[in-house]
Amino acid sequence: MCEKDQIPLDELARALFTINRHAKTAPEPKHLYFIKKESINRLLKEKRAEKIGLHFSNHPKYSNQHSTLLVKVDKYFFHIPPTKDDFKKLEHLGELDQNYRNPPTKMSLSQAKKIVYRYINWKPVKKQQPKRKKYRSSYFTPSSLGKMEWPPGKTKRGSR
Repeated sequence: MCEKDQIPLDELARALFTINRHAKTAPEPKHLYFIKKESINRLLKEKRAEKIGLHFSNHPKYSNQHSTLLVKVDKYFFHIPPTKDDFKKLEHLGELDQNYRNPPTKMSLSQAKKIVYRYINWKPVKKQQPKRKKYRSSYFTPSSLGKMEWPPGKTKRGSR
């Protein structure tokens, strides 16, 4: 990505906040969490985000306590899965501070996704619609309406 078309950090942070907020209530949040994590990892590589430390998760997996990595992007804080290296290098901050809240922001999910997609250069995969077979009842009987011979199956009139 060129320096001139770099997305402003505050705009990216607001987009990530919006995506994260929607992911928490989405029926299928996997994709939203994926694009959030991709963006934050890229920001960390570019040194536009900073690792703060580790927190215990509020949602233990399979009744086991686990930790998440706290990352600061502009004025916003996010949690992503930590690497083994993070456990060696970063301080464990203990329990999550329930009193802290990210600054409120107003942005639609579609706008946030556009910003993040542009940043991580992600193109949605077009899902092909499965071809539907034409429905035919097993009781289907072809109509004889409009046919010239009656009753069907008999030979032409006049051949007695």
